[in-house]
Amino acid sequence: MAEIKIKEIDVFQVDLPYSGGVYHLSGGRTYTSFDATIVRITTDNGIEGWGESTPFGSTYIAAHARGVRAAIEEIAPHLIGLDPRRVDRINDAMDAALVGHESAKSALDIACWDIFGKSTGLPVCELLGGRTEHELPIISSIHVGDPAAMRVRVGRHRERGYVGHSVKIGGDPEIDARRIAESLADKQPGEFFLVDGNGGLTVETALRMLRLLPPGLDFVLEAPCATWHENLSLRRRTDIPIIFDELATTPSSVVQMIANDAGEGINLKISKAGGLTQSRRIRDLCIAAGYTMPVQDTVGSDIAFAAIVHFAQTIPERYLRCVLECRDMVTLKTADGAFEGAFDVHDGRVMAPIAPGLGIFPRLEVLGQPVMSLR
Repeated sequence: MAEIKIKEIDVFQVDLPYSGGVYHLSGGRTYTSFDATIVRITTDNGIEGWGESTPFGSTYIAAHARGVRAAIEEIAPHLIGLDPRRVDRINDAMDAALVGHESAKSALDIACWDIFGKSTGLPVCELLGGRTEHELPIISSIHVGDPAAMRVRVGRHRERGYVGHSVKIGGDPEIDARRIAESLADKQPGEFFLVDGNGGLTVETALRMLRLLPPGLDFVLEAPCATWHENLSLRRRTDIPIIFDELATTPSSVVQMIANDAGEGINLKISKAGGLTQSRRIRDLCIAAGYTMPVQDTVGSDIAFAAIVHFAQTIPERYLRCVLECRDMVTLKTADGAFEGAFDVHDGRVMAPIAPGLGIFPRLEVLGQPVMSLR
C-alpha cells in the first residue's frame, strides 16, 4: 500500500439554528442554535476528508464548541505527515497529544475515515466491518414541553414515517408522567420509544414518576440520573429497561457498565465517543454483551448525519434500535451528495449510500473561509 500523508488541516465554524425555535432539556436548559466545527483534511495526493463535531451547547456533556476548536489546534500539528488511513495510529497520536477532548478528536477521526474510503473506492460502512442489508429506522427528538404539545409533535413525526421517538422529560414526577403517557398515547405497532432524562432525575423523582404512569406503557428509560451510583440504584428498583448515554463515553466505561450489569444498552453518540474508531470498539463490546444501541450524535448537520448512517449500517438488526436524523434538528444544509434520491430518508428509514467515503460534498459557500489552517 503506497503511503499517503496528511498535508493540511482546515477548520470551519458554522452556526446551525435549531429548526424548532427553542429546544428544552431537563434542568431548564435551552438552546436556539448549535455551534458546529467542520474539519477538512487534505492529503499530499489531493484527497480531501471531511468531519464534523457539534456539541449540544456547553451544558450537556464536558464539551463546548470553542473548546473543540482549541483542542484541534493542539492536536493537528501532531497529525501532519501521518497516513490518515491508519486510523488506530491516528487515534494513538491524538491521545498522545492531548488527554480527553473526544469531541475534538471525533471530527479529525471521521475525516480520516472519509479519506480511507475515498482512497479505496469503498463507502465507510464497508471499512467499518461491512454493511448490513436492513433499512435503518429514524428516531425523532421530542423536546421537553407541555404534555399535549409533545403528543402533537410525536404525531407529526409519525405522519412523516418516523417509527422511533426520543421523548425528553424534565424532572418533575407528575408532569413527566403526563409527558410520557401523552407521548405514547397513540403508539403504533412497531414503534420504539426512548424516554430520555438527560441525567435530570434523582432516584426519588424517577421512582415517583414511574409509579404515576398507567400500566403497560412500552418504553426504554434513557440516562435518567446524573451519576453512576444513582442509575445503578434506580435499576435495582424497577423493571423498566435502562440505557446509558452521558455516562457511556469510552470503551472502559462500557466495560464497567457490563461488569456492573447496569443496563440493557447505550445510546452511542459518535462525537461523544471520540469518532468512528472509538465507536467501533464500543459497538463490538455492546454486541458481545447483548446490548441494544440507538446510533446518534449530540446534534449536527449533513456531515454528522453521514457518519451516523454509515456506522449504524454495520450493526446487526437485532441490536440496532434507531438512528438520529440530526439534519431535521437544524435549518442549515452544509453538504450535498450521498443522502439524496434513493439514499435519502423514505418512510422513516434510510440506508448508507454506496459512494466512496462518506459520500458527501460540503457546500463551501456555506462553510465560508477556514477559521484555522494548519500545515
